[in-house]
Amino acid sequence: MKLLGTLLAVLALAATSEAAPHRAVVVLDPGHGGSNAGAQGAVAGLREKQLTLELANLVAAALRDHNIDVQLTRTGDRTLTLRQRVEVADKLPADLFVSIHANASPTRTQRGYETYVLTAKGVDVDGRALRSDTTTPRPGVADDIAFVLDDVERGAAQWEAAELAARMQKALRDRRGTEGDRGVRQDAHHVLLGATMPAVLVEVGFIDHPIEGKQLADPAVQAQLAAAIAEAIEDQLAD
Repeated sequence: MKLLGTLLAVLALAATSEAAPHRAVVVLDPGHGGSNAGAQGAVAGLREKQLTLELANLVAAALRDHNIDVQLTRTGDRTLTLRQRVEVADKLPADLFVSIHANASPTRTQRGYETYVLTAKGVDVDGRALRSDTTTPRPGVADDIAFVLDDVERGAAQWEAAELAARMQKALRDRRGTEGDRGVRQDAHHVLLGATMPAVLVEVGFIDHPIEGKQLADPAVQAQLAAAIAEAIEDQLAD
């Protein structure tokens, strides 16, 4: 009887495990950190590493409210290599990886938001081909194929990344207006290389622009941006 009771308990535990729905895991990567401060903001004292961490914390809070498991590559002012960031997502493993950044330009005249995916042939978003901006191709890989589709699973992940990027742009456009929409772009960003799940890098705006830079320092605008990023992630996971 004791053996039968143990067997029934094991079977009940197995049935419970099978019935439990998968809890999505998202890794948010606040760009820069520690000795790598990132771009200087138009507002004195604001650096990119501070803005990205604030946004990541806001996005994480919104996602956790929807029962999504969120991990951050850094929770404080810590220096990480690009490889270490994506390794956090690969080891979990995560369902999505989103690296959050702010842009800057030499002339401080550019503004707007954009989302990057790794370059791949034949990816089309919203009925238009992604713009190719492969300025930093991975060594040994042709400029137009910075991301190698090793197998069907990797190809599916790249397609899902493009979908997530399109959702990210739409959510940002809904909140920040169409004028700043710089579109979905392709590049061999090293922080995305090696990701085994859909991975995107979002540039929320130009932190050094005299107008937009000040907006990015505004908590209300930060809340807007975080809500857009969280919405895109939630929509992608629900699809």
